[in-house]
This record gives sequence, C-alpha cells and structure tokens, in this order.
Amino acid sequence: MSETALKSSAIFSTASLKSVLRTDVMLAVGVIAILALLILPTPRWLLDILLAGSITFSVTILMTALFTRKALDFSTFPAILLIATMLRLGLNIASTRLILSQGHEGPDAAGRVIEAFGGFVMQGNYVIGMIVFAILVIVNFVVITRGSGRIAEVAARFSLDAMPGKQMAIDADLSAGIITEQEAKERRKELESESNFFGAMDGASKFVRGDAIAGLLITLINIIGGIIIGVAQMGMSLSDAGASYTLLTIGDGLVSQIPALIVSIAAGLLVSKAGVDGAADKALAAQFGEHPKALGLVAGVLCIMALLPGLPFLPFMLLALAVGAGAFFLQKKKSVAETDAAQAPAQTDEDPQAMLAIDDLRIELGYGLLPLISTDKGPRLTDQVKAVRRAIAQDLGFVTPKVRILDNMQLDANTYVIRMKEQEVARGELRPGFFLVMDAGGKSINLVGEPTKEPAFGLDAMWIDESQREEASLKGLTVVDAATVLTTHLTEIIKSEAPELLSYAETKKLIDALPAKHKQLVSDLIPSVAPVTTVQRVLQALLNEKISIRDLPTILEAISEAAPRAQGTAQLVEHVRARLARQICGALKGPDGAAPIVTLSSSWEDAFAEALTGDSETKQLAMAPSALQDFVAAAMTKLESAAQDGYSAAIVTSATVRPFVRSVIERVRPQTLVLSQNEIHPHTRLKTLGTI
Repeated sequence: MSETALKSSAIFSTASLKSVLRTDVMLAVGVIAILALLILPTPRWLLDILLAGSITFSVTILMTALFTRKALDFSTFPAILLIATMLRLGLNIASTRLILSQGHEGPDAAGRVIEAFGGFVMQGNYVIGMIVFAILVIVNFVVITRGSGRIAEVAARFSLDAMPGKQMAIDADLSAGIITEQEAKERRKELESESNFFGAMDGASKFVRGDAIAGLLITLINIIGGIIIGVAQMGMSLSDAGASYTLLTIGDGLVSQIPALIVSIAAGLLVSKAGVDGAADKALAAQFGEHPKALGLVAGVLCIMALLPGLPFLPFMLLALAVGAGAFFLQKKKSVAETDAAQAPAQTDEDPQAMLAIDDLRIELGYGLLPLISTDKGPRLTDQVKAVRRAIAQDLGFVTPKVRILDNMQLDANTYVIRMKEQEVARGELRPGFFLVMDAGGKSINLVGEPTKEPAFGLDAMWIDESQREEASLKGLTVVDAATVLTTHLTEIIKSEAPELLSYAETKKLIDALPAKHKQLVSDLIPSVAPVTTVQRVLQALLNEKISIRDLPTILEAISEAAPRAQGTAQLVEHVRARLARQICGALKGPDGAAPIVTLSSSWEDAFAEALTGDSETKQLAMAPSALQDFVAAAMTKLESAAQDGYSAAIVTSATVRPFVRSVIERVRPQTLVLSQNEIHPHTRLKTLGTI
C-alpha cells in the first residue's frame, strides 16, 4: 500500500473514531439505555455492573461539587441530577423484576451487589436492615433534600429580584468606562445563567424528593409482593419468604438510597456555595482559621470536659491538644500577616493616580431618575449615551471621553447635573415616564400638562403623560422621552465644550489610530515639523467653530505644508480651513444645493483691517465699542432676515480679518459660520442674501 493510501486510511479511521465517540450520540444512547431498563429484563451480571456504575456516578458528582469554585461552574447539575434519578429508578425497576421473579432462589437472586449490601448492613437480622433503611430515607428526604430545596428556592427568588439592580450596575460600569463592551456582555450572560441555574435547581430538588418517596414505596411493594409470591406461588413458608425477600429488598433499597443520599449532599453543597468563591476545602479552612481565639476557647471547653468525672479522659484531652495546637499556629500566622500588612503602607507610597483621578464627563442623577438606567420601555439612558458618543464621533471626528453615570442623593429626585472635569456645566429636571413636547414654531401648546423649559435650548415646552402622546404627534409637535431630553442636553454640552475635551492624550489617540497608509505622514510631521501640541491647538480651533476634524489626514497634510512658514497658530488654522473648503461648504449647503452667504462690505473690511494691532500671534482687534455695536446690529439684521426666509447664512470676509469677525459674531450668534474667501470651494454654488 502506498504512503498516500496509508495516510488516507489513517485520516478515515480517525474521522470514523471521532464520529463514533461523539458525545451527543453517546448521551442519547445512554438515556435510551436507561429507558430500556424500565422495559427489558436485566441479567444479574449486568445489574451488578450498572449498580456499581450508579455508585461511581454519584461519588463523581459529589467530588465535582466539592471542588467546584462557584455554583455556576457546575451549571449542568440539574440535568445531571435528572439523569442520575432516572438511572436509579431504572435500576430499582430492574432489580425489582429480578427480586420478584427469582427471589426464592436465594440471597444472590438479584446479583452480588445487592446480596453484599443486604448481608453486610443487616448482619442476618432484617429488622435492623429495615431500621437502617428507614433512617437513610428520613435523613435524605426530611433533612438534606428539604434543606437544599429551600436554599435553591430562596436563591432563585433573590436572584430574580436582584437582577434589575445588577443589570443597572453593569450598565453604569460600562458607561463609566470601568468595563468594556465585551466584559459587559459576559457579565450579563453570567447574571442570566445564574438566575436560570438557581431556578433550575429549585425544580431539580423535586427530583430528589420524588426519588426518595419512590424508593420507599418500591421497597414496601417489594416486601409485600415478594412474600405473597413466595408463599402463594413458590410454596415457601411465611418466615422463609419474609427473610429471603426482605433481605433482597432491603439490600436493593440500600444500593439505591446510598447514591441518592450522596447526590443529595452534592446538591446541598452546590446551592449553599452562594457567596463563597473557591473550593469547599479552601473556603472552610480560610473561614475557620480566621478566628484562632474561637478555636482556643473550644480547646479549653474540651479540657474541662476531659476532667469531668464519668467522661473518658483520653479522647477529650487528645482533641483539646489538637485544637489548641491548631489555634496556636493559626494565631501566629495571623500575627505575621497583620505585621506585614501594617508595614506595607510604610514601604509603598499611596497611589496618586487613584487619589487625583477626575472624570472628564459625568452625569449625576437624583434618585427619582434611576429608572432611566434600568427601564424596560424603550432604550436605556446608558444605551443613548453610547449612541451620543458614536454620533459625536461621526459628526465632529473625535471620540468623546467616556461618560460616567452616578446617583447623587443630595440632588432633588428629578434633577440631573452634567459635570465636566468635576465642575458643573449644566443641570435640568426630568419627569420619568412622561414626554416633553415642543412646538418648532414657538407657538403655545394646547395640551394638559406641566409647562417647563427645554433644558438644552431654553425653549417653551410641556411635560405630558403617555395618553396624550399620539395627540401631540398628530398636532405636529415634537415629542421626546425623558432620557432623550438628557442626552440632547449632553450632546449640546459636548459640542460646545469639544475644544476643551480634546486634550493632548485624546489628540495623541486620534493620531495613533490613523490607518497604516498615513503613518509615514505622521512620522514626517511629528515632531520634526510640528509637535502634537500644535496639532492639538489647530484641532481645537476647528472644533471651536463646529468644523469636523474627521478628515484628520487632510488636516495633517495642511499643517505639514504651512507649518514651516506660518508665523503662528492663527495662520496655520486659516491654511487648514482653506484645505477643508469642500467639507466646510458642503456642510453649509441648503436643500436647494446652494450655500447661503452674507458678504462683508468693503467699508467694514477696511474698518476691521485698520483696527488690527500687533504682529502674528499678538495681533488684536482694537475697534471702538460704538463701531462694534453698529457692526453687530447690521449683521444681526441681515442674518435674522435670512433666517426668516428659511436660510442659515454664513458671513464671508477676507482671510485677514475672518478670525476677528468671528470673535465678534460668536458672542451674539455662535451658530453662525464665518468663512474667508479662501474657504469657498470652486464647485460650490453660492446664494448671496445681502451685504453687511
């Protein structure tokens, strides 16, 4: 056979083996085999193997539960509990068939395992066997199963009740940037799995209780039925039939109840691990060893009991010495640990980063606004804040710092505060569950509600309940929910404060995030031509006039061109703006495709040019206040006239005086763009609405 043929044969054999050993097929075959025990007769040798396997399976479950770090790590336990219960019941029925059909043949009629358990426990006296069996059933049914079932029931109820609060905490950590989106998904999944697990354990505990009842009933049926069959059909005496069938039945009951007791203990250990992290042995050792003085008192009590007349001296004194030695060594170990902990602060400095950390952006909520975070109706506040950050990134071109959302019990119930670098920049009031309606035309609102002011723009508005929402929409009013009101306010704050939010670190992030094809541009520009601080100041100047910096490669190219000959940041900014002419004019275009503008007359051009004093970066505007008032009045007249006609016009002037015209206009009308003639793209169609 060729080498290729051998390889093909090996691959085929491996694939065949894997297909045979598929775990899902094996599980299905195992369940079918358990069901077959209920119907098909089972030989003695096979029953012995299956009974031994049942004991092995139960011990494996117990050991796994002991070494599981937390309950959720053994999330398949409810399903395993069902399979183990099915297996024991199937074996009970199989052994019952053998006992009733062949019990007259002797103590090995149902196999060697049942014979061994019956003979070892009863010691020839079936009354003792019945008592031991009854005690095992009582311990399993009344004590362990009932207790673990109650723990699972309470844990399931508390887990469901605490889910909204835990989800809110996850969302708050995500918004604050403490965890990532992936970590938040993992926490939500773990929270859901925990709730499902305890709910399943609450139901699975009923399997164990039913198993104990079924085992007791099967035992009684076997004894009564076996005696009837032995006396009536097999011709045995009543005493012989009672001894033979009772021996077999009690042995069978013990073989089934011992694995059931082991699995019940495993279930109790698993559901009682709530709040305990780590394997049971380590958790118990750590918690018992936490209080050496308590162990010392126990040793003292044992010494007193050893000296009491009538009590055996040796057992109590040996235990007292052992517990006392353990307490001594634990106390010594604890003293060493406390000394090390006391010396640690002297050896290491306190972390200044944690002490001095401040949030770039923070939203503080009164307690009445906390439902906005965990609401099930509509998007949550945390989701809307993330959407705002994405929208700002698309609109302005930089990623807003993470927004931390906290509750502040010192605020009024429905009040929120927006802080930037720990300082309050805005506040407002919301009505959770209500909707804010506004009229775009500024007309009065003819609805029943609570009049108020829209916090972001100061417009007249009204809070209405949900029953009037459809009516308000039909009247053409703008209707928004409480969370949207807050996020709209946040959006306006971010846009107005964008230059300050664009720190050195954020600028460096933007530059480092550029695609690989622009890395050579960055290496040629920074720091040999212009440092990062110069790029930061240019970007801040652009953001100050609401110009997107998303086209960062073009901005860096413009800086690289102008930096060698520019006499200051102002000239650098003007050159960058000229390179962004297409973008600036594109944002100015109206629905008709034309850019509405208002030009500056030559007289005002000359007036501004003559009023400039100083050179380069020190250049200032020294115009008389009366002249400035005249200019503002003339400009507002033209701009308001254009606004009444439905146009948001920009002022066009020369590049020399543009920054100073902008500095005057932004104080009275900050949303108005002021462009230089160099920023008008050649392919832009202009619509001149007048001259100032």
